Amino acid sequence: MSTTQPIKDTAQLKRFKEYYLLQKPNPRNHMLIVIGLNSALRISDILGLTYGDIYRYEKGAWKTHLTVREQKTGKTNRIYINREIRDILEMYLNPKEKEASSWLFSSQIQAEQHLSRFQAFRIIKKAATFAGVDTNISCHSLRKTFGYHAWKQGTPPALLMAIYNHSSYQVTKRYLCIDQDDKDKVFSRIRL
Repeated sequence: MSTTQPIKDTAQLKRFKEYYLLQKPNPRNHMLIVIGLNSALRISDILGLTYGDIYRYEKGAWKTHLTVREQKTGKTNRIYINREIRDILEMYLNPKEKEASSWLFSSQIQAEQHLSRFQAFRIIKKAATFAGVDTNISCHSLRKTFGYHAWKQGTPPALLMAIYNHSSYQVTKRYLCIDQDDKDKVFSRIRL
């Protein structure tokens, strides 16, 4: 069985990210992908987000951090809401029209429930197919894509381990999906 892969190619990543913005406009789906790529959260934690998680109703302002109790581990994770996430929230959401307990990613069939994991997978797979991503893509690819690109941009693996809330460096190393091409690039740049 092949493992879930990150989207490594930056051109494919751009097409993937823009699919529900430009090709098949859908605010909810676009927001799901942008938040997934920029938060490093598991899909179950993303789908469980509410308006109250991102908006401070008593102050009438967006929060600066997401505080999530991870469903899988039970650990609390505090994630900075970066410019990419903030822009997408401001573009699509009007928290004043929703209750704090309203799902960020509500089901179109049953508004009182959040989007299912299966539907999230279909959304992600459709955008990946359009972008020409032919590796094994799943909901977890969003989380792995964050780590891969953060690592490529110089984030130390130990810091990624803390971001992911991993208990082992070996797990984080697997998430980075370092392959022969990555190793070859190191050798080709080294001049001792």
